[in-house]
Amino acid sequence: MENQSETILVVEDDRNILDAIERKLTKEGFKVIKAMNGKEALEKFYAHQPNLVLLDLMLPLVDGKEILKEIRSQYDTPIIVVTAREEEVDRILGLELGADDYITKPFSLPELVARVRAVLRRTYGMKKTVGERRLVCDDIALDLRGHELRVNNRSYLLPKKQFELLRILMSRAGEVLAREYLLNEIWGADYYGDKRTLDVHIKWLRDKIEPNPNEPKYILTVRGVGYKFNGDVRKE
Repeated sequence: MENQSETILVVEDDRNILDAIERKLTKEGFKVIKAMNGKEALEKFYAHQPNLVLLDLMLPLVDGKEILKEIRSQYDTPIIVVTAREEEVDRILGLELGADDYITKPFSLPELVARVRAVLRRTYGMKKTVGERRLVCDDIALDLRGHELRVNNRSYLLPKKQFELLRILMSRAGEVLAREYLLNEIWGADYYGDKRTLDVHIKWLRDKIEPNPNEPKYILTVRGVGYKFNGDVRKE
């Protein structure tokens, strides 16, 4: 993948390994956010909304498996589990908890990069160069096939739920969409998690598309009802 803008959250309590991973991923064009314990990992995940999490299972303060459960309870961000354990049961458990892939220590950095790229491709799809179908409004362009959002000269590969939320809002521009409708459409009618997850995803989208996220121009809140996309949207 060229001209990467993907953000990787690396959660590792060994400083030497963490720094080596950061250097390699940065060299390969990724933006890296680091955390050395479970508490810090959750704080940075919610604050930065990474495209992928590289998660060591053995962590201080909050166990890596608890981090995995916490993220998977609300978000579909791809997660690669890193473990020093060789037991097959741990590998299976990592996947059963919702990990997208795993890698065992010791590993080579080229192998790690290859796994990161593979998981990103599976999650977000390959970028399209011809025959794109897009929703466009001013300087905002949403690629409906590649899950790529372009705003001015910046591009983002959107996680599935952010993509679906923006797609629905833009495709029904001008309509007020109820919170319950958006939750049902994106998280499913049987979702019983924190209803505020919708607001978190709205904030993340505003951070990307709004000139001033604190004074939204495009994604407007309709108090007591839900949200609407404000703007002339065309399909290309």
